[in-house]
Amino acid sequence: MTYISAQPQLTNSWDDICYPVQPVWLTDLLPDYDIVATDRQQLIVGQVKGGRNTIFGIQSADYSIIPNAVIRDVVDALIPQYTLLIKYTPTGEFNINIVLPEVFMLGGEPLQRCLILTNSYNGKTPFSIQGQSLMALLDPMVALRSSMFRKLCQNGLLGWADHFDQVSSYQTWLGQWSGESAKGRSSKNRPTENRSDRPGPAIRKIHHSQLTIEVFRQHLHNLLVDHLKPELTLTTTVYSQLQQTEIPGRPNEIVRELPIPVQLAKQAYERLRTEEQLLHTGPSLWLLYNAVNYALFTSRSSLTLNDRYRLDERVFHHLATRAYA
Repeated sequence: MTYISAQPQLTNSWDDICYPVQPVWLTDLLPDYDIVATDRQQLIVGQVKGGRNTIFGIQSADYSIIPNAVIRDVVDALIPQYTLLIKYTPTGEFNINIVLPEVFMLGGEPLQRCLILTNSYNGKTPFSIQGQSLMALLDPMVALRSSMFRKLCQNGLLGWADHFDQVSSYQTWLGQWSGESAKGRSSKNRPTENRSDRPGPAIRKIHHSQLTIEVFRQHLHNLLVDHLKPELTLTTTVYSQLQQTEIPGRPNEIVRELPIPVQLAKQAYERLRTEEQLLHTGPSLWLLYNAVNYALFTSRSSLTLNDRYRLDERVFHHLATRAYA
């Protein structure tokens, strides 16, 4: 099915995404019809501020909506001080950055710890914290990820290497990853400690369609508490390696090799040149990674937010492979 092209919009107000949203049953709209398609029973309708009612998707009878207002309430109750940056699309996808006051210096550049949450009303991007779905995070054997916020280009960077304890383990995995086909590549979780109080494997029996708002609210609160524990992860070490790795010769040759669509690669190259001028420095793999991230999350595209994050992860590992070569 063809998906509508959309360009993420930027806001720092919850009000722009916390509009009313509710299911409308097809049986109520079409009482004289028998709805044979059991996986298409309810319309997800949002009352967008300043606009008409918008149908974001058609879901099964068991599908549960996670309203952004519930996410806002949990965040506000738990985190007294934060900066909000949201990227959202007219098609009902939301990328929520909760930027925390803590600062981490990478070279001479300040980064801030943040929480990245995604949600959608069209069913294209699952709810996630730091790029991991709710169902995955409820498994105590799944390692938590971190994220950093880079003010220069207003982008949140996910901790794609946080599943590894040591650089050597990550390098070994990169060697295997780079040798696989693009279709066969996947991330790797490592066991983690300090999460023994989380539900065990039985949680796998819970599905998105069976979540109530109160159950979700409690899970979200507990998971955010876990994510707020200060910790420097392996990804920050990889960032340093990327920053120290200059791009010799012509950067456009490396850009053409990136595993992203051609048009996005062109936009990333333009952003790379812009950052070189802003920072008065030469090109590095760190600047290139940020340029790609910027292009992915600001450009008009038919890619869903979930698709954009998958490409972001592939580019991160691709550039890390170069940095550690």
